[in-house]
Amino acid sequence: MALYEHIFLARQDVTPQQVETLTEQIKSKIASLGGAVTKVEPWGLKSLAFRIKKNRKAHFTLLNIAGPSEAVVEVERLLSINEDVIRYLTIRVDEHEAGPSAMLRKREDGDRDDRGPRGPRGDRPARNKRMRCPRPAREGGHADNAGDHQGGGADRQGRTTRGWRRLDGSGSGPAQSTQPGVQFSGVSVDAAA
Repeated sequence: MALYEHIFLARQDVTPQQVETLTEQIKSKIASLGGAVTKVEPWGLKSLAFRIKKNRKAHFTLLNIAGPSEAVVEVERLLSINEDVIRYLTIRVDEHEAGPSAMLRKREDGDRDDRGPRGPRGDRPARNKRMRCPRPAREGGHADNAGDHQGGGADRQGRTTRGWRRLDGSGSGPAQSTQPGVQFSGVSVDAAA
């Protein structure tokens, strides 16, 4: 006989007792067709990765089946008719896994206390303290005057000055001035303005 792992998902609305009843129906159908269910694992109500037929959660149940392929085909036909089952999957395997499945082991091994508390991290600064890197001093100016060099940058208020001359005439780009009668980007500025 072939060995199969069969998982079905029942709607979130059904009770665990209804899921058990459905499992018993599947087991009796497989037994009547010459097969046997060697292990039943109800995984419980779990969240789905995406909505399936308007359900966000489902009751998961794993069955290990040893039987002919006709039994599996008949069980899949019955599950496709049942409105409480939203998905099912049957996989043929070489041998059944001994002991609890990975889903139940994950639940048992979820304790992280075995590793102990996390110690101090001496090689890194504390997360709540921000390290500030000082800017190098530029020629003819203070270290905070990042915008008074030819390439632009940011002035003390954080405004970018790249590509424009500042009022003191430094920087690159068209000249800017507030003195009366001086050209400002091609427009004459007079004293009345």
